[in-house]
Amino acid sequence: MNKHFQEILLSSTGATSFFEVELIQNLWSGYGKIMRYGLKGSPMKSVVVKHVLLPKGHNHPRGWNTDLSHQRKLKSYQVEMAFYENYSQKCDVDCYIPKCLALETYGDEVLMVLEDLNEAGFRERKTYVTEKEIKQCISWLAHFHAIFLNIKQDDLWEVGTYWHLGTRPDELKVMEDLPLKNAAQAIDQQLRSSKFQTLVHGDAKLANFCFSRDGNKVAAVDFQYVGGGVGMKDLAYFVGSCLYEDDCEELETQLLDHYFAELENALTERKVAVDFRELEKDWRPLYAMAWTDFHRFMKGWSPGHWKIHSYSERLAREVVEELNKNSY
Repeated sequence: MNKHFQEILLSSTGATSFFEVELIQNLWSGYGKIMRYGLKGSPMKSVVVKHVLLPKGHNHPRGWNTDLSHQRKLKSYQVEMAFYENYSQKCDVDCYIPKCLALETYGDEVLMVLEDLNEAGFRERKTYVTEKEIKQCISWLAHFHAIFLNIKQDDLWEVGTYWHLGTRPDELKVMEDLPLKNAAQAIDQQLRSSKFQTLVHGDAKLANFCFSRDGNKVAAVDFQYVGGGVGMKDLAYFVGSCLYEDDCEELETQLLDHYFAELENALTERKVAVDFRELEKDWRPLYAMAWTDFHRFMKGWSPGHWKIHSYSERLAREVVEELNKNSY
């Protein structure tokens, strides 16, 4: 960390000194690191620092080393900073996120100093979740979507999610599933044309949720792909990140029902003026559409991925058939 960033870290935390505790993770494609630092002389014991340092050469794990890929990552960090600066204050205990203590750019480096969720009571990371924990995450998403429903923004992604068609022409080009490839624009248009738009997290996978020890509370991290969209995008992606295909199918209706019950409660609590029945009628059918949209990305990006399974193929086939039927 350069000297300027060291000074920002100390001033933003009131610490007299800091020390490295651990590397939490390297950022995708070698774009920096997320570190945990211990503090001395501060009321906080530790903070998490996201330090973005642009690589000298591109090194994508799956070989997508294009300038477009590079520019997308650059914008994603600008978006994350904008989210923390201009929107994060709206989030509360029902969709907890780490408090942002400092944001700084210096040359081609970015620094984000964030509350340590371990110290805030969210120490647990899960690779397997119970139904209760799944529903906690879905509740988080419902509150997030309620808070930002119909919000006007121009400094995040116009269309949220990292797999959005407009930012993934390379993956579309190499797709071998021609019916899905040919339907990609129509699927994107269906999702974008909903009159009920909110902010979506954009990368709401299980790995980006942190849990309390009792599993009754959850927080989320990683806001690089926040932008406009329908809530079904986050929901479909989250469910696909933590359930195998049989459970995805078996629990589909139950989890959708839970999401909409939580969304209605969140909208009511927050006194958001919206016709909920109309919103649900609009969004619920878009679950399969959103699932298929991500499936389209996966089939171009990593055709052998475990998420490409019979449930996803069936949903995609039904979506494409319905679109083709309606086009005549």
